[in-house]
Parts: sequence; C-alpha cells; structure tokens
Amino acid sequence: MAGGAFTALVLAGSRGEDDPVAQAAGVEDKCLAPLLGKPMLAWVLEALRGSASVGRIAVVASHREDLASLCREQAAEFVPAAASPAQSVLGAVKNLAPKFPLLVVTADNPLLTPERIDAFCRDALASKADLAAGLVPSAAILAAFPQSKRTYLRFRDERYSGANIFALMTEEALSAVAFWRRVERERKKPWRIVRAFGLGSLLAYALNRLTLDEAFARTSQKLGVRAAAVRLGDAEAAVDVDRAADLELAEALLRARV
Repeated sequence: MAGGAFTALVLAGSRGEDDPVAQAAGVEDKCLAPLLGKPMLAWVLEALRGSASVGRIAVVASHREDLASLCREQAAEFVPAAASPAQSVLGAVKNLAPKFPLLVVTADNPLLTPERIDAFCRDALASKADLAAGLVPSAAILAAFPQSKRTYLRFRDERYSGANIFALMTEEALSAVAFWRRVERERKKPWRIVRAFGLGSLLAYALNRLTLDEAFARTSQKLGVRAAAVRLGDAEAAVDVDRAADLELAEALLRARV
C-alpha cells in the first residue's frame, strides 16, 4: 500500500434489492457487479492502492462476509455502513479515528485511476479549503460521451456533473457532513431544505445567477467552512454506474485500457 497523506473512505453501501445495477448484474450488492470478471469495488480499491496520495484505505459497506473478504484481499479495512452516505462517513470517522485529510469516493466509480486520484488530491491541497468536491464540465462529458445521460448542476458559467470524489481536508469539514445528513433527513420536506440553505441562495441558483465559484462561496458562508470546487477535465471522472447502460459503458472503457 502506498504511504500517502490521505485516508480513503470508499462508500459501498447497498441500495437494496431494487437497485437496477445489482439486478442487471445478478448480484446482491451493486458494488459486487462484475466488470471484466472483477467486482466493481475491486477496480476502485486497486486505483486507490496505486495512488501515491493515499495511505490508509477503508470500505464502508453492508456487513457481509463476501464484502469483508474482498476488503481483506485488497488490504482495506472494513466498516459497516449506516443508513445513509452522510451517516456512513460520520460513523467511519468515529470508528476509525483517521488522520486528516480524508478522501471520500464511491464504489460505483470503477474508472478511477491512480493518476486521476493524485491530480484531485493535489488540487484539493492547493485549494487551501476545508472541503473540496470534484466536478466535471458538461462540455468535456458531451464531447466524449454524447449519448450518455448525466445529471448536471446548472451554473451561469457552465453545467457540471459530480464526480463522486470529495476531500475532507480538516476536521472542520465534518460540520459540512453533518449538514449533509440534515438535508438527507429533510429530503421529503422541501420547505425545511429551503430554510436550511436560505431562500436567497436557492433562488439565485434556480434563476441561474451563480457561477460555480460563487455558489461554493455561498455554501462556504452557510456551512462556516471553506468549500472549493475542483474542476476535472477528464470526462471519465463523471462516469459512475447508476444504470445498466452505465455498467456497459464502464466495461467498454475498461476493456479499452487492457
């Protein structure tokens, strides 16, 4: 295992029997969906192990022996998942007592490479932020994958898709995770989410008045921590596996590397 500064947390919690990727692959947990004969989670762990930025690796997943066994094979610690991603992060921090900075990625991002991880970690460190999030501009994604369906956040300067890669650079960033947990709990009560973020900020976003950096500046003010966007120019960084079609695309891209 590399001796980098970052502790990596891989979120691999199950979405249950209705997950379309698990159903398409015929597995119980999405993270075990095979790609070129290897579980999706294994691709992520191998990328992390190859990164010069990452030292300790932990997987947050369903408490099952096959997943725990895979973690042992990949020299990763195993932590049982909680009810939501935010709770899982907070629970992992409590159980592992890791040193900061923390790199948080998801198990459905099998196209991660050591080089992409290192580039993100360098930019996160350079940002001097407490919290950094990776985002990919739509122009890069549409140029590479014009038929791929992605979810975009629309800003005045560009649309961006999340890359499911985050850095908690300081312990203060945990307050942002706690806020995320609060939003998760209130997702069926939109008025409470509006109150949490502030009507002015949500209206500015809805009316497309904010650039990406302006939106992160407002988020920083709301959370009381400095949050920064890390722009990733590589379209593959935005390819997470949420649908059966994504599974096919990811496998094709991995096959092209071999």
